Amino acid sequence: MNEHSYEAGRLNLPFVGISTFAKRPYVADWKRIDADVAILGAPFDFGTQFRAGARFGPRAVREASTLFSFGHAGAYDHEDDRTYLPASVRMIDIGDADIVHTDTQKSHANIKAGVSAILDAGALPVVIGGDHSVNIPCIDAFAGRGDIHILQIDAHLDFVDERHGVRYGHGNPMRRAAEKSYVSGLTQIGIRNVSSTAKEGYDDARRMGSDILSVRQMRSLGATNVIERIPASARVYVTLDIDGFCPSIAPGTGTPSHGGFLYYEVLEMLQALARRNEVVGMDLVEVAPDYDQTGSTAILAAQVLLNFLGFVFDARSARTAA
Repeated sequence: MNEHSYEAGRLNLPFVGISTFAKRPYVADWKRIDADVAILGAPFDFGTQFRAGARFGPRAVREASTLFSFGHAGAYDHEDDRTYLPASVRMIDIGDADIVHTDTQKSHANIKAGVSAILDAGALPVVIGGDHSVNIPCIDAFAGRGDIHILQIDAHLDFVDERHGVRYGHGNPMRRAAEKSYVSGLTQIGIRNVSSTAKEGYDDARRMGSDILSVRQMRSLGATNVIERIPASARVYVTLDIDGFCPSIAPGTGTPSHGGFLYYEVLEMLQALARRNEVVGMDLVEVAPDYDQTGSTAILAAQVLLNFLGFVFDARSARTAA
């Protein structure tokens, strides 16, 4: 059997080979991105976590995503009678931004460079963190590319201005985003219980244009009604902290907060968003696999990302057809 026939006949099972996201092609040269969506790892958590470990999130989520490596056939969903992420959706993994563990500024600059390269190539950026501070360079990369609205699903408001001299940590990203002239508004959902942000931060967030909803408020309104609070014309960037979910299903995180969302509550919001608004990027952060020996948290993260990407590109296809 020659080399070519061996490769062509491989089963390529989920537990075989290198764990790129969903086993999609790896592209090391960021100047040669040619895809519809590109995955970037941002394994950074220096000095910003109560319980460190989110730096191992990208690796764990990639490993978990091999369970859903559908290949070129796509994934058929009998509920919607749709095939999501078919071969026509070109997805690649461009690896990780280079992290200098003791240098937040340099690490963030490298993450921004990765997101910028994806945007320059016309692809949809999907960033896997890392702690929530990695959202700061992600949003920085959108400067000069038109207005965006941010949908945050999280247990914590992350609107601290500065604490002990820290302005670019995992408690600051939504404050830093709100300061951007091109961020037209924020919708912050799942915020609950004792938060990382004091009352003054909540007052500032509302003054600066945030719409803040708790888990119970979201459940009262329903997924569709919550998404309809976002302007219909808004281009939306999604930032999803895994602690937005209840730790009963996502214990692998540095700052768990009980009373969070269940899987379908988040999925239905994301599906409603994809159908209604243009999604321009997303990050999923704060998976810390060492706190979940079952691996369930990383599997949840991978499953949410793949389903959301399926919704996004299915909605794009429907808009193009219309």
